[in-house]
Amino acid sequence: MKTELRVMTERPLNAETPAAALHSWITPNHVFFDRNQGAIPRRRIALARWRLSVEGEIRTPLAFSFDDIRRLPKAIAADTLECSGNGRSLLAEKSAGNPWTVGGVGNAVWGGVWLRDVLNQAGLKPAAAHVAFEGFDRPSGASGVKFIRSIPLEKALSTTLLAYEMNGEPLPLKHGYPLRALALGWTGANCVKWLSRLTVMDRPFAGFFMDNVYRVFQKGQDPATGEKVTGIKLKSIITQPLAGETLCAGTVVVLGAAYAGTDRVARVDLSFDGGTTWRAAQLIGPDEPFAWRQWQYVWTGAGTGEHTLMARATDGRGRRQPMQAAWNVLGYGNNGVREHAVSVRIV
Repeated sequence: MKTELRVMTERPLNAETPAAALHSWITPNHVFFDRNQGAIPRRRIALARWRLSVEGEIRTPLAFSFDDIRRLPKAIAADTLECSGNGRSLLAEKSAGNPWTVGGVGNAVWGGVWLRDVLNQAGLKPAAAHVAFEGFDRPSGASGVKFIRSIPLEKALSTTLLAYEMNGEPLPLKHGYPLRALALGWTGANCVKWLSRLTVMDRPFAGFFMDNVYRVFQKGQDPATGEKVTGIKLKSIITQPLAGETLCAGTVVVLGAAYAGTDRVARVDLSFDGGTTWRAAQLIGPDEPFAWRQWQYVWTGAGTGEHTLMARATDGRGRRQPMQAAWNVLGYGNNGVREHAVSVRIV
């Protein structure tokens, strides 16, 4: 099985996981997709000199050492992380950005501490309403704009992890060593790597990556007026068979994964006739909050010819994945059923 990442840009590194490596509930660290706005640090920072500063609308400014972080109660959570632009290149109308197909996503088991435990030690002032994350990585290019993002305090205090482990190992350098933010169920744009500073604010952070980039907007619209990119949208992907594959007639095992961000996947249905009829797939494997569900369908009596396979997920609130994606300038949130269809040939 070919598992090498598909590199789209090297500086900064942006590379997606091949569909064939998404069969398992856990995505191995070495093939977990890479998404970066700037350069990855050349080497691991020495833990003895690393600090996480906490400042802003708090009662006591603090600087945590790595040992301080490790002494806090440990939290372990599975979380499916997806690039905001995953599936962008599958849109019929071109949009700007890296040409992700389906591989800008992965599921891992993360270990760390809850952000609320860090903030509780600092003490929040009444004006506290948002938390901004900043890493120690250096921006690439002449602009020198740092990747800083903020999330609402409600999300920070409920389901945001500061992770130092990924799939039972120390956080890999390229995935944010020694500590990264994980707003569980939200896109990777909200999960800053190489953390060095938390700033508690009375309003959202104002900056390029908050107001100009990670917004859903249309042509001619001011990006700052567009909806912020936050939660992961309901989606199902097919990981077997692969697009363009030639298969033997008879029985075909169809595999895939479905995810719903902060919601749970309730069912997945498959269609082999353009969406006229649907057949229920079997959900398999672990069922954890914020993590995808693996699924399978045993297609018996698959006849010869060209076939298009479509998968449609339904979440726990009864909402169905849309048949067609909603287009926007940067191609965010493509979760259309038709855009993710897989065509195969059976002989």
